Amino acid sequence: MIMNDLLKVFFVSLGCDKNLVDSEKMISLLQRNGFELTYDELEADIIVVNSCCFIDSAKEESINTILEMASLKGEGGACKCLVLAGCLAQRYAQDIKTELPEVDVVIGTTAFDQIVTAVSAFMEGEGHDVIKDINDDVRVGTQRAITTPGHYEFLKIAEGCSKHCTYCIIPKVRGEYRSVPMDELLEEAGMLAEGGVKELIIVAQESTVYGMDLYGKKMLPELLRKLCAIEGFHWIRLLYCYPEEIDDELIRVIKEEKKILHYIDMPIQHSEDRILKRMGRRTSRADIENIIGQLRKEIPDIAIRTSIIAGFPSETEEEHEALLDFIKKMRFDRLGCFTYSQEENTPAAAFEGQIDEDTKIRYRDEIMSLQQEIAEEKTEELIGKEFEVFIEGRIPEDGVYVGRTYRDAPGVDGLIFVDEIGMARELMTGDYINVNLVGGNGYDLKGKVNG
Repeated sequence: MIMNDLLKVFFVSLGCDKNLVDSEKMISLLQRNGFELTYDELEADIIVVNSCCFIDSAKEESINTILEMASLKGEGGACKCLVLAGCLAQRYAQDIKTELPEVDVVIGTTAFDQIVTAVSAFMEGEGHDVIKDINDDVRVGTQRAITTPGHYEFLKIAEGCSKHCTYCIIPKVRGEYRSVPMDELLEEAGMLAEGGVKELIIVAQESTVYGMDLYGKKMLPELLRKLCAIEGFHWIRLLYCYPEEIDDELIRVIKEEKKILHYIDMPIQHSEDRILKRMGRRTSRADIENIIGQLRKEIPDIAIRTSIIAGFPSETEEEHEALLDFIKKMRFDRLGCFTYSQEENTPAAAFEGQIDEDTKIRYRDEIMSLQQEIAEEKTEELIGKEFEVFIEGRIPEDGVYVGRTYRDAPGVDGLIFVDEIGMARELMTGDYINVNLVGGNGYDLKGKVNG
């Protein structure tokens, strides 16, 4: 349905980068049907909040954002239609209109292909919520808007998850694991490359089992090789690789393909076998140590990022201390930690031995304090070495360019600040330059050009 081109839409995308990809596809659908994207919420006729509900803090952020955007109705702004999409919409579809009457249209995780129909119906005076089965496939084609800075972008290769970890709500709001057909991914990636994307970042709830449902075997290595053959990409980065699914073939592809960064995001959540089993994880401490050892043996300069849950039900002080010892031993290059969130309708929410918030926060703070020490030690070890840096901007008043090395994913890792002194030319966002690492401050680095 083609709408009046004066109708302006403002988007708020919350949560993970996978949600961002969904937002970009919704924006593209709306733009192709006569709506205009605006970056000023005050002038928007329609506001879409693509929500997250992974943990309590994400739910709270989503609800606060909805209420903030609702204030732009009436005299507060031009908004005539407030749309709630994404995980919060799917999870609480039956309660949204009662608990949040400010919301006009509710669109579930597998229904965002219906956003044009839903919004158009509301604007014509008809209510039109769309909630579909969580295991439906969304087919919206490969076109999408670009809302990142443009020189890097995310490629979502699958939807949902079939791991069913006991703490995680994702399978209940996103469904079982469904891979996107490879030909669609290659077409989409080709369009991103033609649009100027230099760094392609592979994402899914779990990237490493890509293809199992469609092709009967893991196809991530083959997909990566085909992506590397696309002209335009300079870097390809891997996120969300579960340790038990990393195999020799994947390691070989990372090692052999020059475009694939020596960086891997490998969430482990804990180190101790009893906790891992209660989490529903399909690995052990010994297995995690083995795969880390294998990665570092085959790819000595690989940067390994992981994530940890602090204060899982019944976690003892001894197990927390053992986790700290494990982190000291493994010396992860990057590590994120969040406190356990007791999510309703997950098995772990009913576990005995729920840990009080103060203890969870203490566990988290001790983990992150240790990781800060490790990060600083690793920075010291790297001083004097040369790195290729991906330029992302400039701070004129400080006389520095801002960028990232291969060791840093956008939004979650650190930055490198490169002194302008010695530059042979002015740099642009998306440029690459070789830089000597000369120091660091916490997770951020300082560099100077060669010579």
